[in-house]
Amino acid sequence: MDPLPLPPPPDTSAPALARRLDRASSELVLIVDDVPDNLAVLHDALDESGYTVLVATGGEAALARAAQAGPDIVLLDAMMPGMDGFEVARRLKAAPATAQIPIIFMTGLTETEHLVAALEAGGVDYVTKPIRPKEVLARMNVHLQGAREKRQQARQAGQARNALDAFGYASITVRAEDGRLMWQTPLARDLLRDYFGTSAPATPAPVLDWLRRHLADAERQIEPPRLTCELGARRLTFRLHRQIGDEDAASAGGGDWLIIMREADDAAVIEAMSLSFKLTAREAEVLYWVVKGKINRDIADILGASPATVKKHLERILAKLGVETRTAAAGMAMTRIRQLHPQFEG
Repeated sequence: MDPLPLPPPPDTSAPALARRLDRASSELVLIVDDVPDNLAVLHDALDESGYTVLVATGGEAALARAAQAGPDIVLLDAMMPGMDGFEVARRLKAAPATAQIPIIFMTGLTETEHLVAALEAGGVDYVTKPIRPKEVLARMNVHLQGAREKRQQARQAGQARNALDAFGYASITVRAEDGRLMWQTPLARDLLRDYFGTSAPATPAPVLDWLRRHLADAERQIEPPRLTCELGARRLTFRLHRQIGDEDAASAGGGDWLIIMREADDAAVIEAMSLSFKLTAREAEVLYWVVKGKINRDIADILGASPATVKKHLERILAKLGVETRTAAAGMAMTRIRQLHPQFEG
């Protein structure tokens, strides 16, 4: 009997892999075996059952496919030339991106020590050769069920966090022990870039310092003080929301923490002061920073002007408001701002 033909190699280009991963109704299976007959039989059975299938005929190819495509489960031949299945499993489990993928070993070795080795290498189950597709499908379904539930929970959590963006709230997850930014919403990514010039996996130093200083309060269910950073008239506030995942790690000063961010833009406040007191746009900006408690030299640095120019603007502001001191001007402005923008933080 002629051997069954090896299925054509899958398209591993980035667009093709993206299409695979976008198929919500189809789970992705990676089959690793150096025997074409085994690959063909399993490929056809899984394809007919609605799975999307990738194949690899060696250990190095398997690692590359797994890292690139992120399969939902791996069917792994134990005995292959070169890198065997045990080493492939150990490397998959050692890499954070592939550590959670269930691995089912396919082996013709039935001695206890080989089966134990498969489990110790990271396998969750095994099937013996010759391969029986119905048995493989049954075993896969058991282990994919747990993976499906975890993906659904992660998807729901992600949707809930991303929904915050629509209301002006952004969120990030930071690992306290190593300072890595593990997750962020699109709005959070833009805000961190604007305010700090950083991008994942780096967490801005002021945010990480603030998080680590207040972990003890958070562990005692005491809400720590919020962190506020300013960028001109824009203000970004950070609130430590809750610990995610391993509570033991959190109690040891680590763990992953969800942080909620909210930006306020006081451009409307500046415009309101301009209209209320008949100030020019630049005079309104100067008065805004006077309300914020800034001295002339600081205001000059913020606005990119000279202290002498700021002083002249302030003199005209005092004349228009009919007061003699910057303190009186700040008090009058604050009263008007509170009437128009009660949420303003002076």
